Amino acid sequence: MKKPRKSYGRRFIFPSFFFIISLCILASFNEFRYDNFLQFGLCAFTLQKAPNMSVLENLLSTNSPPNYDIKILVGILTLPDQYQKRHFLRLIYGTQSPSGAKVDVKFVFCNRTKEDQRTLVALEIMRYDDIIILNCPENMNNGKTYTYFSSLPELFNSSSNHQPYDYVMKADDDIYIRLDNLVESLRPLPKEDLYYGFVIPCNSMDPFVHYMSGMAYLVSWDIVEWIRRSDVPRNHRQGPEDKVMGEWLRAGGRGRNRHNAKWSMYNYPDPNSGCSHDFWPDTIAVHLLKNQEKWIKTLGYFNVTQNLKPSKMYHIP
Repeated sequence: MKKPRKSYGRRFIFPSFFFIISLCILASFNEFRYDNFLQFGLCAFTLQKAPNMSVLENLLSTNSPPNYDIKILVGILTLPDQYQKRHFLRLIYGTQSPSGAKVDVKFVFCNRTKEDQRTLVALEIMRYDDIIILNCPENMNNGKTYTYFSSLPELFNSSSNHQPYDYVMKADDDIYIRLDNLVESLRPLPKEDLYYGFVIPCNSMDPFVHYMSGMAYLVSWDIVEWIRRSDVPRNHRQGPEDKVMGEWLRAGGRGRNRHNAKWSMYNYPDPNSGCSHDFWPDTIAVHLLKNQEKWIKTLGYFNVTQNLKPSKMYHIP
């Protein structure tokens, strides 16, 4: 009488299980963080429940990146000494989480020149990692904006096959940007050759005649790469930076897709600058917030703190 053949299934499962566990351990050590250990635990549990699952499928399911349909870099041009303003703006933008979009807010300035800047800015970088220091002397209209845009492809290692962002914005540090509204306004627009902002002069509604105000304007990533490689901006850096940007695009035949965000972007209502109007719900950005009182009134109108979670830790009458 023939002996029954031994089952190969059990002999296969145990070596495969230990092999897969080894892969999980290697994955967890890729970045030595708590969430990786959590991934390891989930991986081991899942494999124990379903040992025949594809190893690759399991690892990808726990490490897949978020699926963003829009990626924006917002560069706020400021000065090295503006520590308190940066801390305040971190509160403003750190409480906003646009749905389905990746929005990175960075603070941009030129080389540090003083000992306190070297120490305090280093602490900011260590704590927040949201600062870009350009290799240039600090200035407003003598090439800082050019250095900002032209440096980005190298800073973010972009190539024709990989664009770290769909759009890049240059913004002042006295503007409040409502990121959800910004993202929603961009969803129907092209991701190539786009020039977006508040058209100057104030009474103009034609984005093809003049240029976008320096309060905050945005271009698509392909224009950023063009600024880096083109002689047009390289040879023309001096002058009001927003006007110069418009001249670059006109001379280079770029920015064929233009979007005038007026009047969703505007200056603070009082005093009326000609580019101002009253607050309204569909606002994307309010500019010229030059003091705390104007910031408080702006944030109050848009009920920024209305979703404060109830807690026994603080008393709010």
